[in-house]
Amino acid sequence: MDEFQRDLLFLLHDVARSLRVEADKRARQHQMTRAQWGILIWLRRQPGISQKELAELLEVEPISVARLIDRLEARGMVERRPDPRDRRIWRLHLLEPAWATLDDIFKQRAELARILTDGIDMRALDTMTETLLRMKANLNQEAQATRRGGDADETAAREAV
Repeated sequence: MDEFQRDLLFLLHDVARSLRVEADKRARQHQMTRAQWGILIWLRRQPGISQKELAELLEVEPISVARLIDRLEARGMVERRPDPRDRRIWRLHLLEPAWATLDDIFKQRAELARILTDGIDMRALDTMTETLLRMKANLNQEAQATRRGGDADETAAREAV
């Protein structure tokens, strides 16, 4: 295998892309999108989350989440409820029809995980998981340091004026 094929960043990108393509295909078989599946999973994990909070988790614009929620609401899977303390905020909740879909999503996720990890022993999977968690933490730490550095630069610039 040449050096290009073993490039870690390209491998991570290629595996993630292939996984997204396969998940998209499976979601389409159920007349849904991967993004809609993601929303249902997040709402199962965090019932009552706001549209804005969900948009931040998904790293998309709030209008994109609103449109996806509109479609899920039309299918009777999600309901918007007003926040009891702030009438500007809509809280999102799963409805009964979403649960059967979630069962299928989790079956599909298990199948994808099986395909993805076929032929890899548990010790290697544990090591890979720990390594990916470390990589994620490193990137998050770098992002926070960059934001803090940027804030310090802005403060210094304001103080210099």
